[in-house]
Amino acid sequence: MKPTCILIGAPIDTGQKRAGCLMGPAAYRVAGLAQSLVELGHPVEDWGDLSIPVPDPVSSPNPVVHHLAETVAWTRALAEQGRHAMQKGFPIFMGGDHSLSLGSVAGVAAHAEQIGRPLFVLWLDAHSDYHTPLTTQSGNLHGTPVAYIAGRPGFDAFPPFPAPVPTRRICLYGIRSVDAPEHEALLQTDMTVCDMRVLDERGIVAPLREFLDKVRAENGLLHVSLDVDFLDPGIAPAVGTTVPGGTTFREAHLVMEHLHESGLVTSLDLVELNPFLDERGKTAKLMVELVGSLMGRKVFDRPTRSFG
Repeated sequence: MKPTCILIGAPIDTGQKRAGCLMGPAAYRVAGLAQSLVELGHPVEDWGDLSIPVPDPVSSPNPVVHHLAETVAWTRALAEQGRHAMQKGFPIFMGGDHSLSLGSVAGVAAHAEQIGRPLFVLWLDAHSDYHTPLTTQSGNLHGTPVAYIAGRPGFDAFPPFPAPVPTRRICLYGIRSVDAPEHEALLQTDMTVCDMRVLDERGIVAPLREFLDKVRAENGLLHVSLDVDFLDPGIAPAVGTTVPGGTTFREAHLVMEHLHESGLVTSLDLVELNPFLDERGKTAKLMVELVGSLMGRKVFDRPTRSFG
């Protein structure tokens, strides 16, 4: 039996300053995400879009941090929904900016702790997102989830992260834009960092296989967080944080195909899609196709697409 795919919309764009990511969940639905999964034989449940109550006021000693109260509220809501969804099937969190992962991974981690299995995280992104609310210079909390997941201090306003993920179980893959303070902090960890130079020198597959081997050896759960800016902006323009030199169409599909063949992935984030910046749905369609590859579509059965 193929796992039931549970779609969870998180219309969030308060983790950064460019409006539009809140339209992401609707764009994935319009681009046919559910139908694509059904065609691959997966039962699909769409749990709709989450919402948050009026958030309780909170503050940060860092004056540049913005929308802290809303982000904390989203984190609580997504953590609870994610924990529940993990008990029912394979959750796909449709964002929304990357602050979504503060909550989605918290929910997944709570489930992993409950069933006694280690959680691993594969971060497909141009950025390391290893700031904390105390170190961020932009105030954008979409740049903090990896730090929260790893248990870095500075998240006093947030609920304690359930069972922080040891950095040796986190892989940053495809990164190419890291602030100096993040770089310095990463050097103090044993995190697997596969920046684009590593991928250029070693190829797109070898470092991924090595990380997947670690997950398999420990019988781990694997959460994949896919940021639109993992892709080169030439093929995926609908993101407010474009960084040249990302993965190509074929490289991205190859990553997804290997993830599917591993049989290790148990949950997924789709983040930073800003439909306002897209070209006739080009990026949304590509992201849906990548999910298809992750969930079992092979090279030879991929349909011809027209973006005209």
